[in-house]
Amino acid sequence: MVLDDAITGVTSNPSIFAAAIMGSTDYDESIKELAARGASTVEIYTALVTTDIKAACDATRQVYNRSDGVDGYVSVEVSPDIAHDTEATVAEAREWVERIDRPNLLIKVPATPAGVPAIRRLIAEGISVNVTLIFALDRYREVMEAYLSGLEGFLNDNPNASRIASVASFFVSRVDTEVDKRLEAIGSGALALRGKAAIANARAAYGAFLETFAGDRWNALASSGARLQRPLWASTSTKNPAYSDVMYVEDLVADDTVNTIPLATIEAYQDHGDPDPNTFTTADIEDAVETLAKLGSVGIDYDDVVQVLEDEGVAKFANAYHELLDSIEKKRETLVG
Repeated sequence: MVLDDAITGVTSNPSIFAAAIMGSTDYDESIKELAARGASTVEIYTALVTTDIKAACDATRQVYNRSDGVDGYVSVEVSPDIAHDTEATVAEAREWVERIDRPNLLIKVPATPAGVPAIRRLIAEGISVNVTLIFALDRYREVMEAYLSGLEGFLNDNPNASRIASVASFFVSRVDTEVDKRLEAIGSGALALRGKAAIANARAAYGAFLETFAGDRWNALASSGARLQRPLWASTSTKNPAYSDVMYVEDLVADDTVNTIPLATIEAYQDHGDPDPNTFTTADIEDAVETLAKLGSVGIDYDDVVQVLEDEGVAKFANAYHELLDSIEKKRETLVG
């Protein structure tokens, strides 16, 4: 896909690995070999992920080299069990960096209250970070601040920050899923806002990005080689069949952004997506802010929505992680006896 479909990076998380390992026999031989050597379930999981992530980094390395480190990254996530533990997050991130040993690796850290200070510390150490599970605009501003202050910390001891990369992953479709459910419960005129919250939230976030990465503070960092922390649109498959299956791609095109797209959505876009989509404008960002205000006026509690989604996101990844460990344990018992 790197060669034929212009794919420039890869993301992973516990749910993705669970689907891959539990849904196929591709990993069985490796599980059998590792189990025969006495590896624990967690050690087997770590070995499988390490092998896959190294291979993915190598597959996208040409993109990384060609773009001078702008693109070509592969993301691996710290354990969801430590989403609320800053120290454990920093420690595990360091372990993944040492284990993978590739310049085009991003460590995924959730944007929880404990994750934000971990982001700052990792950036200050020169570790590239993919900040995941962002739903709230205020939390996104905290994430951008963590990145900027982390860069400033790094530059206290280093002359150039050009090899530090970061993206901020704003989850999209899940916002519509939660808000639409609440709009339908309200009924009446509120129904006109269905399918509008997710794109409005993302576009408003992009407006915050434009405001943050401008001015004297950012210019000083950029003069030392610092790169933008690009907004990344995650969860961009359409959950509601009544909506276009490419809406979260076509409607979120903007400079300096990344869209992580599931295979089915890539195929849908190749089949019938706009080959030359318009970028959204400053006016679109202003409209997005107004849409979020309208949601509040009909009774949607934005702060509650994004907190519910953050909590659910952490829980879903944790559940997938533990289901995966259980599956590996069962496969190990079956394959080795």
